[in-house]
Amino acid sequence: MDLKNIKKIAFQGAKGAFSDLACRTVFPTLETVPCNSFDDAFAAVNESKADLAMIPIDNTIAGRVADVHHLMPEGNLYIIGEHFQPIRHALLGIKGTKLKDIKHVHSHVHALPQCKKFIQKHKLTAHVHADTAGAAEEIARRKDPLHSAIASELAAEIYGLEILEKHIQDEHHNTTRFLILGKEPEIPDESVPTITSLIFKARNIPAALYKCLGGFATNGLSLSKLESYVDPNFQAASFYCDVEGHPDSDEFKLALEELGFYATDVKFLGAYPADPFRANNNKGASIN
Repeated sequence: MDLKNIKKIAFQGAKGAFSDLACRTVFPTLETVPCNSFDDAFAAVNESKADLAMIPIDNTIAGRVADVHHLMPEGNLYIIGEHFQPIRHALLGIKGTKLKDIKHVHSHVHALPQCKKFIQKHKLTAHVHADTAGAAEEIARRKDPLHSAIASELAAEIYGLEILEKHIQDEHHNTTRFLILGKEPEIPDESVPTITSLIFKARNIPAALYKCLGGFATNGLSLSKLESYVDPNFQAASFYCDVEGHPDSDEFKLALEELGFYATDVKFLGAYPADPFRANNNKGASIN
């Protein structure tokens, strides 16, 4: 990716959110643009208020991120990269606060259960916020030594808070996968290990999904992700899949041709280099 003309990257949340941290980790020279919602982050790129967007799609503990898969087909953006961000939660308080004095903790609905053991051990009352960084901002504004936030160390730096305890998450493997989105596809060279993402609808015939996926199996292409989404009437299912293969390869073209017999509304979402995290952590984990 040529960063020469890229200046801004959008994310959902407040400054200091883990999405902001992911943006800064991958693109340390870019200005990060906070957005109130995922829709706003998509719109920021479409309206040229930002050049890219960084969107969380899955977490190893909380599972898939709501709404993102529904936004992808209509968002007019392409996936051009992925990033796996380790989530390291910290307990933040105002300057001079002691951990033993804390009675309340504020954070995102997913962050609180990810730190359940710590919260129970210290008998803290949990309060849900829209995001972790917003909770940190609230604690800085509140200036109450009885209240704390679970957020990133970046949030502590931004909002002038003290880190009372680091790495308080229950599970060390807590990781979020982010997608990097742009206006145009950026397909890597065929020599690069590639992930290709698609959305399709299975036809209403017996064993439709089995037949849809058969072409990938017979052509030696593994799926690293497959998820279904039903329509409002529970009559038809859409499937999001990540294929370990390059869209220009003969194997992929044959698989896509076979998919066309059993699926409708096949939409290409992007092809992008596989993050090295996969090779280091994903041994034998593909679906087929």
